[in-house]
Amino acid sequence: MDKLRGMETFIAVVESGSFTGAATRLEMSAVMVGKYIALLEAQLGTRLLERNTRRQSLTDAGRVYVEEARRVLEQVSIAERSVERLRLAPVGTLRISAPTSFGACVVSPLAAAFLQRWPEVRIELDLTNRMVDLVNEGVDLAIRIGDIHQTDVVAKYLCPYRMAICASADYLARYGTPRTPADLVDHLCLSHTVWTARNEWTLPGMEGEVRWKRDAILRCNDGHGLRMAAVAGAGLLLQPEVLLADELASGKLVRVLEGFTPQPRPIHLLWRQDLRPLPKLTQFVEHMLEGTQGLR
Repeated sequence: MDKLRGMETFIAVVESGSFTGAATRLEMSAVMVGKYIALLEAQLGTRLLERNTRRQSLTDAGRVYVEEARRVLEQVSIAERSVERLRLAPVGTLRISAPTSFGACVVSPLAAAFLQRWPEVRIELDLTNRMVDLVNEGVDLAIRIGDIHQTDVVAKYLCPYRMAICASADYLARYGTPRTPADLVDHLCLSHTVWTARNEWTLPGMEGEVRWKRDAILRCNDGHGLRMAAVAGAGLLLQPEVLLADELASGKLVRVLEGFTPQPRPIHLLWRQDLRPLPKLTQFVEHMLEGTQGLR
């Protein structure tokens, strides 16, 4: 016999005052209730209930047993709730891959806040611009910029990846503020040595796309280095908004050609389609969606 079920049945009989009442409460037959009580008394070797045709009452053993049984079932309930909370709470190591710049500026601080809320989680954050293999590299969550063409992943839109063109106020005082892409012919350009696509700026113009290609006056393999050069007045810089946020807010850099910046690209959160996501992943996804609301 399931001893816990026997305890539950006995308590139901005592609290309802009859086998019939217990049967209704437990959704079983009165005959089955009787069998549980008989088996329980047989295991204990004593009677728990005095029964006659008109009423039933607890024996001394029954009074002791019902109180102890209530305590046992309450402890079982506490244990089950504790396990359920553990099952639903984020725990374990979460492996995340994110683009270098976006990961450093956005994902890293959001990950820190997430760890404060869920201290049982550990995060391994890999900042890389290559396309990782979620299956073979054991990555739980990948953050990617651009359109997604994979069919074996779940893709959740996060926010747009916007670009901005800017320069220092000192530079603009010397060279003038460009109003249209055609004005760029009179300006100096700063460029990233890795992102060669930024050597040729494709901007939306009045009559379609305008391509501006010019030898950069300064090239650097680090985005921060380029920003510092722009702040010092070296030239115009095309970079993601998230990297320029502090300099634009402080006025160290001034945004130009706002109506002609490249079209934003989508940023997605990706995870494996063939696995049921664990709480550590689902909670982090929700955390990312909430934390990037200001970027949408």
